[in-house]
Amino acid sequence: MSEDAPVNTGAVEWPHPDSAYFAVQRMQIKLHRWAGEDPFRRFGDLFNLVYDPAFLMHAWERVSTNKGAKTPGIDKATVAQIETWVGVEVFLGQIRDLLKSGGFGPVEVRRVMIPKGTSGKFRRLGIPTIADRVVQASLKLVLEPIFEADFKPCSYGFRPRRRAHDAIAEIHHLASEPINYRWVFEADIKACFDEISHVALMDRLRVRIKDKRVCALVKAFLKSGVMIELGDREETLAGTPQGGLCSAEHNPPNEQCWVMRSAGLPALVGAGSASERCA
Repeated sequence: MSEDAPVNTGAVEWPHPDSAYFAVQRMQIKLHRWAGEDPFRRFGDLFNLVYDPAFLMHAWERVSTNKGAKTPGIDKATVAQIETWVGVEVFLGQIRDLLKSGGFGPVEVRRVMIPKGTSGKFRRLGIPTIADRVVQASLKLVLEPIFEADFKPCSYGFRPRRRAHDAIAEIHHLASEPINYRWVFEADIKACFDEISHVALMDRLRVRIKDKRVCALVKAFLKSGVMIELGDREETLAGTPQGGLCSAEHNPPNEQCWVMRSAGLPALVGAGSASERCA
């Protein structure tokens, strides 16, 4: 976020983080209810929520309290530096003004390589700037309750108020009497993050979202590019960088069918369609 960006914080009253939390929660409950009542409803007029002061403030709280708050993007800015040198309300005011005016554009993510377990291999992570993380978090607050209404009860991956222990408990229940299942299949999609089709991802988003500005913002994050360690820029023609909130790891397992299709795995989709049990 440029220090020369226009600031108009006097036009908005920034809520206390606690007030923001409850305001966002009330709106999320409404969005979830509307989505659940009509599985074919396509939501418009959502972009104003992305730059709503309560949503931005709660998004900031999510980002600033995350363990990655000390990790900068390509602009080298951390949460602590923004709090000290810029000020939270001024920083959020810059983001809000840019979103409202259509001037916001995500920048490249910073690529880092981290060890992948004990295999000797490395996993690519894409670290967005703090500003981009805040906007992604606000987007997630808006979109998550809508898509949550479509998820199957047997889906546990990366969902609110669900965890891996719940999936284990479900497996234990299904493997015990009287159900007595005997097989558990574990599968992984090779290079899933690298191969996901942006076209397929956006098509899936538009099933529920008709707000063109929201769709354009999601697409802009997908196409923002990667800055590698040598300082060169790489285009992101497919895939989603792991590390940002737009990454595919936030797609629960019941969404894997369209992920598999976009990754070119139709055979697995057909094989998996016989059962709706997932974890």
